[in-house]
Amino acid sequence: MDSTDDGELDAFWTDAKIRAGLNPASAYGGPIVDDTLPPPAWSFGADPAQADRLLELVLEGTKTATSSALWDYEAADDPLPEPGDLSIVLDSGGHPRALLRTTRVRVVPFDEVDADHARAEGEGDRSLDSWRAAHRVFFAENAAHDRGFAPDMPVVLESFEVLVPEHLRPTRPRMFGR
Repeated sequence: MDSTDDGELDAFWTDAKIRAGLNPASAYGGPIVDDTLPPPAWSFGADPAQADRLLELVLEGTKTATSSALWDYEAADDPLPEPGDLSIVLDSGGHPRALLRTTRVRVVPFDEVDADHARAEGEGDRSLDSWRAAHRVFFAENAAHDRGFAPDMPVVLESFEVLVPEHLRPTRPRMFGR
């Protein structure tokens, strides 16, 4: 995948944080640190075609969750996502396309992933059997660690909401106004 142009990423972030209403008090108190630095930007999947296919599922509103091997986080010494984390999802060309907010994170053994999570990932026929078959192959072929695949390997299950594009943002009651 192409590298993201910093100017394009900054422009997306500037627009997205306004559209998502992330700091409505900025007019009163000015920007906060979270306003100035864009969140991490990344693509789904392991190759350009997969990145675009999974992004399309997000943009359709079908994909509201993802999963990763905990061992990959450990091998890269990366922190786990946490509820409230923001991220910018890129297409295969490195262009920012969506702003996500993590809503839930849990770590479970691969063989204990439930049907609700499999359905939320939005892939294949959305069944647990389909999820297990596809992810068994994915985790074995794309590991960033040397442990291989194991049925009891820990898997990070992340649920998210789309904040931008706006038409996919969850409706929330307004605190003020009508």
